[in-house]
Amino acid sequence: MPTCCAYNTSVPSTCSCGRIVIDPEYEDEALTIFSKYQSSFARRLKKPEAMNLLMTEFGLNENEAEIMFQAFDKDHNEVLSLWEFRQFYQTIGSNGHEMIQLFKKLEEGDSGNIDMEKAFDALKTVETAKGQLSEEEIEMFLKTTAGESKTIDLHKFLNLMCRLKVYKG
Repeated sequence: MPTCCAYNTSVPSTCSCGRIVIDPEYEDEALTIFSKYQSSFARRLKKPEAMNLLMTEFGLNENEAEIMFQAFDKDHNEVLSLWEFRQFYQTIGSNGHEMIQLFKKLEEGDSGNIDMEKAFDALKTVETAKGQLSEEEIEMFLKTTAGESKTIDLHKFLNLMCRLKVYKG
């Protein structure tokens, strides 16, 4: 069982520190894919290498790969670490294109933000680690994701979908 911050936790899960705990089942697969694009032993991919990985291995177009890269480059250093890639692989993986399409379906016109009512209805059918969400849970997820701006852009939406993937209630 993997640990983070010295707490044992089952996977997929989020540690008390906020990090997604990597499932060992995905760890070797992620490392195998990641290693194909490494030019050194640093376990980090510069942006061009990471973009190539995302487009080649996951069938994303350049714009979609850019979106995923920006969403998972957590420290915004234009480098994708193995840890950041594992988070992408475990939570989004081959569903990146579909998640972007869902965002576009839920978007208010061309505002760059989702329509909250459409999102509320769409989240009723989303499966989490605990099953389907209650209306109270959906409302909580939407409010906490939107924050003070009361809007959810694509990056916030991807973060929301990742949180839902590991949510156990």
